[in-house]
Amino acid sequence: MVKKTGRGDPRAEPKVAIPRFTDPEAAVEVEPESAAETAAAGIEALEERGARAIPTELPVPWPLRFAASGRYVHEIQIPAPIAPSQPIPASAPQPAARLDGARLIPLFREELRLDIDGRFPQMTASGTIRPGLSTSIHWIARLTPAGANVWTGVIWYKDGNAAAFPYTQVRITVVRSLFPHQRTATVKFSGGGAPLRRSIYRFRSPHYHHVEFEFDCATGVTPVTSIETCAHPNRPPSIPCQTLTIEEAFLRAGFQVTKSGGDSVVPLAGAGPDARWSDMEMHDAMQTYWSRFANQAQWSLWAFFASLHESGTGLGGVMFDDIGPNHRQGTAIFNDSFIKNAPPGDPNPAAWVRRMRFWTACHEMGHGFNLAHSWQKSLGAPYGSPWIPLADEPEARSFMNYPYNVAGGQTAFFSDFEYRFSDGELLFMRHAPARFVEMGNADWFDHHGFEQARVSPEPTFHLDVRANRSKPEFEFLEPIVLELKLRNISAGPQLIDENLLSNLERLTLVVKKRGKPARLYIPYARYCRSAKPVVLPPGEARYDSVFVSAGQNGFDLAEPGWYTIQAALHLDEEDVTSEPFHLRIAPPTGYDEEYLAQDFFSDDVGRILAFDGSRFLATGNGVLREVAERLSTRRVALHAQVALGSALARAAKVLDLGNGKRELTSAKAAGGQIGAASADPKEAHAQLQAALFTQEPLAAESLGHVDYKYYADRYSDWLADEGDTREAARVQDELYKTLAERRVLDRVLREIRDRKESYGRQRR
Repeated sequence: MVKKTGRGDPRAEPKVAIPRFTDPEAAVEVEPESAAETAAAGIEALEERGARAIPTELPVPWPLRFAASGRYVHEIQIPAPIAPSQPIPASAPQPAARLDGARLIPLFREELRLDIDGRFPQMTASGTIRPGLSTSIHWIARLTPAGANVWTGVIWYKDGNAAAFPYTQVRITVVRSLFPHQRTATVKFSGGGAPLRRSIYRFRSPHYHHVEFEFDCATGVTPVTSIETCAHPNRPPSIPCQTLTIEEAFLRAGFQVTKSGGDSVVPLAGAGPDARWSDMEMHDAMQTYWSRFANQAQWSLWAFFASLHESGTGLGGVMFDDIGPNHRQGTAIFNDSFIKNAPPGDPNPAAWVRRMRFWTACHEMGHGFNLAHSWQKSLGAPYGSPWIPLADEPEARSFMNYPYNVAGGQTAFFSDFEYRFSDGELLFMRHAPARFVEMGNADWFDHHGFEQARVSPEPTFHLDVRANRSKPEFEFLEPIVLELKLRNISAGPQLIDENLLSNLERLTLVVKKRGKPARLYIPYARYCRSAKPVVLPPGEARYDSVFVSAGQNGFDLAEPGWYTIQAALHLDEEDVTSEPFHLRIAPPTGYDEEYLAQDFFSDDVGRILAFDGSRFLATGNGVLREVAERLSTRRVALHAQVALGSALARAAKVLDLGNGKRELTSAKAAGGQIGAASADPKEAHAQLQAALFTQEPLAAESLGHVDYKYYADRYSDWLADEGDTREAARVQDELYKTLAERRVLDRVLREIRDRKESYGRQRR
């Protein structure tokens, strides 16, 4: 630890504890000539001879006061000629030139990430080591100072073949310098019954990873990518007053941030006056407009600033967990959602709104780095995750916490918020194996550990997972929609969020096929919504549905056999867990089902079913049309017709390249724009009528009561908007008869009657 010789005197020469050595072979004291020599190989050599350290104090030369944190590399290079026709990708390690015209190609490469000073140091070292040419180990050690520029620690985490790397301790000696090429870190691995291993790493970067950002916005929307830290009076008194950008916020987290150069405005010609985005449109647009889109893992993240989601002002942002087969690559921020509404009486409403938009962008982008919400860290991938179990941080002043979730609300949050991630989040971002963090690699919130749910001994809620059928058996290919029921079993009324059951941030679902490991259900999209408190009286319940067939894992429920599904709802004070729900998927009944299954169980089809249609995923739409025609008597046809009809009922935003093609490419590069695809009322009516009112009891059973009513309501609203209020009322009549026969709640039947009467009033 640095000690100053003069209190408050900036000219005072700092001192640190420098070991002085007694050499047992020479029987004399050996004192290094300089601290730099001591901090490098001198200590190593003396220690290997059995020297004993005796702390003393020596002046610290100025080169030693430069930060040592960053990324170091140990590599062996060999000379090899490179022909001009063999370009090296910019992302690959660049070979060094030699005087003889050849190039040095890395043959053997190891990395060290040292985190001991600088911004938010975690006193941690991590690295990738290669015990052999074909094996690699990722290790992490917690460090403590052991002298001038020397740190020691115990290796507490390993990823890979740990048997090939038995070491348990590290000793790291750093040589600092004004000149980066002179900085080194010597690491000595010991313990575990293995011979001493010593490697010298050379400094490469003060950052742990390189990441690339791209910010796009819809026409008329201003992206908020910077913030004046002192613009709002509710702030920490010690925070520096400066302009903080999103890039700087992530640079502080340890990342070298660059921009893709593709930032631009997404035109909305013909998109409609409200400029609202549906899930289908967002999903299509995010694949189309990102200039760096690729079906591969890459350190690149896309952020899109829009006005509103079609669900309304309650949705502030969304992270799409994957683009194509890859995960965590893109986010959207809705500027005109609840985040634009400053609290009544706020002293600077404009600064409050800008801060909330900036926070939302960093929050959603944090999800792209595989970070969960602060109160959800204990809910990672279950059953033997390779990452460490994490503790929840409900009071953390982090980008990943909701400001209004902490004690004292958003005022208390921002009074202590320093525009940073928590130490636990920084540990993960900087030191977890890169594949856990890199965009497009590991599943969202995968590899974060799992802990027992906080089940209360005296629960106040009861959660059910069920299907609306007498026997829990599903046809082969039939998409599985389950119903969630949350009942107040306490003696008094309770305040809950109106959208609690549809908030998949608070709901964990585990799916297990008999004889196979359990899997965490991960939906295609996650949403950041404002809370809408409602009172749930004692004995009453809230209902919602969940489409569990497909998500980030693909089709979790596809193969014939028995499955167990269990849910946990994470409330502020307790976790409410359901009883296990068992269901069976029947075998295929014929050749057509087996043949179509090869195309049906695809990512495109899963997304179309989850988002109720797509104007972009032509291949998946083709599969669903074939399913509806060839398997018209099977339940899967109903789900296919709902998706096909819903997509055509209204005009939608699509990419127009001007050449009659819709391709998965960059609209900016192709000179395209977002345009409106016309509705097809005739086809939409045919598909929705066939799905909902050809086999009403079957449709209500397969789609589930909640979704059946949702689709029928949306269908009748569309008919009314088209001017056909008589047909809209007829749809509600059919809906009433079907659900009345299935003995749904009286309040649901009253809602149907009220909607029908509203159409009658429109006619008058």
